[in-house]
Amino acid sequence: MSGSVIDAEAGARLSSLARRAAPLADPRTQLDVLNRVPLFDVVGAPADFDRAVADSGVVLSPHALEIVQVNLGKLCNMTCRHCHVDAGPDRTDAMMTRATVEECVRLLERTPAHTVDITGGAPELHPDFRWLVEQARARGRHVIDRCNLTVLLLPRHEELLPFLAAHQVEVVASLPHYRARNTDAQRGDGTFEKSIEALRRLNAHGYGQGDPERRLTLMSNPAGAFLGGDQRAMETEWKGRLLADFGVTFDRLFVLNNMPISRYLEWLLDSGNLQQYMEKLVQAFNPSAVGGVMCRNTLSVGWDGRLYDCDFNQMLELQSVTSGGALMSVHDFDLPAWTQHRIVTRRHCFGCTAGAGSSCGGNTTA
Repeated sequence: MSGSVIDAEAGARLSSLARRAAPLADPRTQLDVLNRVPLFDVVGAPADFDRAVADSGVVLSPHALEIVQVNLGKLCNMTCRHCHVDAGPDRTDAMMTRATVEECVRLLERTPAHTVDITGGAPELHPDFRWLVEQARARGRHVIDRCNLTVLLLPRHEELLPFLAAHQVEVVASLPHYRARNTDAQRGDGTFEKSIEALRRLNAHGYGQGDPERRLTLMSNPAGAFLGGDQRAMETEWKGRLLADFGVTFDRLFVLNNMPISRYLEWLLDSGNLQQYMEKLVQAFNPSAVGGVMCRNTLSVGWDGRLYDCDFNQMLELQSVTSGGALMSVHDFDLPAWTQHRIVTRRHCFGCTAGAGSSCGGNTTA
């Protein structure tokens, strides 16, 4: 199976799990598949994430809330092989309503969070994307746009780059690798070329030049069944290669592990790599990576207003629960209840604590 870029010039389309009514479109099926993989830790005991964390000496509980991550929906102009969101052009079924976007702004006013992290799908395709950016910036919050790069080339988005720059929005852009072969294998033929063009346009608008108000962050994840590499060493390598080969600059690199869910889980199954990859995650459990995982300082808002401990739990519909057993929602968010709730974990969480650690902010040990 391969990824494909979906735009005006695209040919055949790779549809989402949801569109195909594939069994893995059901999060319960995904969790069942992961639970059935025989896994053992380094001492030969059955692998258990909560026990591994407890043995590390770190209490996995919420700290100060710093980031509100808003998933505006699963609509995207691309369909990628590794996508943990199962996003695509056919996912108009999962889009945040204007009323829920407004609730997100009201939630923001009730939290000390300094950052609004807007994601999708391609969040820029949502009709209220710009309104949310404006509202968050008007309240003094730093805003992150999780961008797939190719969306910036769509004709109807000619004014998007000036808008992002004017509102000092940090762009966190997905780019699996600085080589075309590696990127296209994961995201579809022609994606790398389009991504480089988008990066050049970002540079032309002042991004990636060391200006903290126009920060350009690249995010890389492996193309196969491998763990992410050393973030600092890779950043140096990437900066050198992208500048020398394409004249492109950026400010920093985030490296993350692929999470064994959704379409990446489908690829692991189809390629016969699931057992090996899960064993790799378990065997590479790093106690030092636990303290920096995103579930400790981030609140994830789903497109339907339900609240989660992270974007990955959101895709598995593992909703955040108060200590009293109530499911959390943007409509009745209570900060003290969030501070006291227990973080929901399952086997996929080994992906965030393997190697140098992995989160939406890159390595957790960096």
